[in-house]
Amino acid sequence: MSKVTITPDALAKSAASFRREILMMPVFSLGEFLKHVTVRTGIRYSETVGELTGDMQIGPYDQNREDDEDVSIVARTLYTYFGSVVKNFSPNSVYQSIYGSALTKGEGLKTTDITRTVLNYLSSKVGQNLYKSVWKAKRSDTGTKTIELFNGFDTITADEITAGNIAAGKGNFLQLDVTKIDATNAVDTLKKIWRAANEHLRDQQCKLFVPPSVLDAYNDDYKTVTGAIPYNLQYKQTFVEGSENRCEIVALANKSGSDYIHLTTKNNMLVGLNQMGEDETVAVEKHKAFVLQFIMTMFFGCQFESISPERLLVAKYKA
Repeated sequence: MSKVTITPDALAKSAASFRREILMMPVFSLGEFLKHVTVRTGIRYSETVGELTGDMQIGPYDQNREDDEDVSIVARTLYTYFGSVVKNFSPNSVYQSIYGSALTKGEGLKTTDITRTVLNYLSSKVGQNLYKSVWKAKRSDTGTKTIELFNGFDTITADEITAGNIAAGKGNFLQLDVTKIDATNAVDTLKKIWRAANEHLRDQQCKLFVPPSVLDAYNDDYKTVTGAIPYNLQYKQTFVEGSENRCEIVALANKSGSDYIHLTTKNNMLVGLNQMGEDETVAVEKHKAFVLQFIMTMFFGCQFESISPERLLVAKYKA
């Protein structure tokens, strides 16, 4: 079988032809996280989000009654930060890592398929680092890493706590009395978080974002607590007991090491992208002999639509 050669021209052509697909690959690489958040596209640098506050009552008919109470919008800004990557790579090394010896075994692929897959592979690596950073990222204008591109949900949370906007007195913060959640306290702790939430939040389908270790501890503790009770039907608990399946335990690897547990709804967790403008690019250029440059620019950011107690409760471990 003839040797497969990935040329700079072929990669550059694929980058142009499949630009939108390749730009979406980092988003797809967010994987499981995407199921639990709301993605907003078309956001270039910033968009004002928020919620309407105020009261409006209908009462017995009275042609003279007027309601002068103000109705206002509590605004929050979803920032998407413009990021770039210029990565030197050997196309044949990337190709070999994807396909191994598949072609020598007679599994032929068209050049277009190969170059497209190589570019998607590189793009997915960008997405994997976005996934790792969505909680812990902290914006630095002089940064060079994904974790310095934008402000993640934990960073936003910490800033709002410092500003006094997330606090026990406001009903959107709970200070836990444990330094960690383990198999001796997981059931009680997660039930405590759920029951501390505002009743309007508890009326909705909620997500409780935790690291995998907390879900493991909850399963172990649940088995110990309930034993052979009939309703303990399987060693797999994905909702907090007593929540009527409204509090889903969402265990994410990127939440490991976090100081916070977030209870909120899917529509309150915003991930901002652009994906529509010409500012975002994918290109491949010749760097030097046997080495090419993969170039990508894109917008990315996170925000809570609201931090009101009706939409969010943050629990923090005891120091």
